[in-house]
Amino acid sequence: MKNDFKTAIAQIAAERGIPREAVEQAIEHALKTVYKKMANSEEEVSIEFIDGKPAPKGKAVEETIDIQVFVHKRVVDEIVDPVNDMLLSEAIKLNPYVTIGDEIKFERTPENFGRIAAQTAKQVVLQRIRDYERETVWNEYHDKEGELLNGMVQRADSRAVIVELGQAEAVMPAREQVSSERYRTGQRLKVMLVEVNREAKGPQLIVSRSNPALIRRLFEIEVPEIFSGAVEIMAVAREPGLRSKVAVTARQEKVDPVGSCVGVRGVRIQNIVNELYGEKIDVIEWSPDPAGFIANALSPAKPTNVSLDEENHVATVIVPSDQMSLAIGKEGQNARLAFKLTGWRIDIKDTEALFDGSSDLLRRARAAVADSRLEMGWIGRQPRLVRADGTIDVQGVVFGPLPADLVGMSVDVDRVGNDLEVYYNREFRARYDATTAEELPLDGEPSRAPADLAEAPQS
Repeated sequence: MKNDFKTAIAQIAAERGIPREAVEQAIEHALKTVYKKMANSEEEVSIEFIDGKPAPKGKAVEETIDIQVFVHKRVVDEIVDPVNDMLLSEAIKLNPYVTIGDEIKFERTPENFGRIAAQTAKQVVLQRIRDYERETVWNEYHDKEGELLNGMVQRADSRAVIVELGQAEAVMPAREQVSSERYRTGQRLKVMLVEVNREAKGPQLIVSRSNPALIRRLFEIEVPEIFSGAVEIMAVAREPGLRSKVAVTARQEKVDPVGSCVGVRGVRIQNIVNELYGEKIDVIEWSPDPAGFIANALSPAKPTNVSLDEENHVATVIVPSDQMSLAIGKEGQNARLAFKLTGWRIDIKDTEALFDGSSDLLRRARAAVADSRLEMGWIGRQPRLVRADGTIDVQGVVFGPLPADLVGMSVDVDRVGNDLEVYYNREFRARYDATTAEELPLDGEPSRAPADLAEAPQS
């Protein structure tokens, strides 16, 4: 029955997906354990399977397996280890050619060992196979934490979702699920491996669909520039199932980081959105300047000014009144994501907050604007409050007085060359020399038409 036994071993190995040698070692170990229990001995033994006749019809294969147990002893002239030593005088009775120092092997198979061994060893073999499978799972996944894996939902209930990952099973607890997603048996989805815990019953794999790092991994798959390092993801903020913001920057010249992530006609970003079942994703450009980064993070709103309180790590952001809802977002979602993305607490105000000329906000905004102008130059249309005396302050220079009907109003100023032009409700109202503050005549057309001014970039 040796051949039948070997065939059974090969079948078990194929079904469990483990090496045949591992199964053979498990069986040999199991049979040695059985013998030692029966003989109540710790002797060194080996197991051999002897060719036998085919099993008679109706008789179990294991009842015809001829198994022999051989005990191994060391031949000595004086016994030191009673379990493994044998005197030369006794060894010569078994083999007249042995000498001191030789190892002698002789059979000592207990009665009915084949039948008893086959029944007892079965459970030991299965246990060893389970141990091997657990070790295999641990070796395969313990160093894959943070990686994206393909899985299939095996079953789902109110407590957890069981996801099949090849030969292993993973658990997705409620905290790692997306509340808006519905999981069904047989559904294929991408999950991120967040934990691998080694436990008595085997490794426990924890996967997630809600972790922000899942967004990062999906971008690495869909965007070759990110995978190659030409574009780098600097920060990710996510409200699972609803919306995410991803800040990217280019590490190579002439690479558009946002365009690379979006793809031609939005194909790349759409693939990610589809994998997340419709979750909206905003891709913004990261900036080393905190003020610029915060302004970008509030997209699609376009702030006119960002003032930073470094000590308290608070950013005060001024946005046009008609963009307040965009900046804050539905139920504050846009502002929350911007906070998670930048790490700055953000106080959003509209231009009405500038009307109080004595406010600390206005003083800080003026200082920030002046500093930015010195470093970057003029960057488009800027709102200014007309004071009670009819004057306005631009970069520390006083211009005016303006017509009396503009007192207390917010006007737009635009610098074109060396001229400072003033508009109210898109109407060209005044022109000054930007250096001397001297009022210039309004003769002729303004340097930019009102329609162009309306489209001028805002800071």
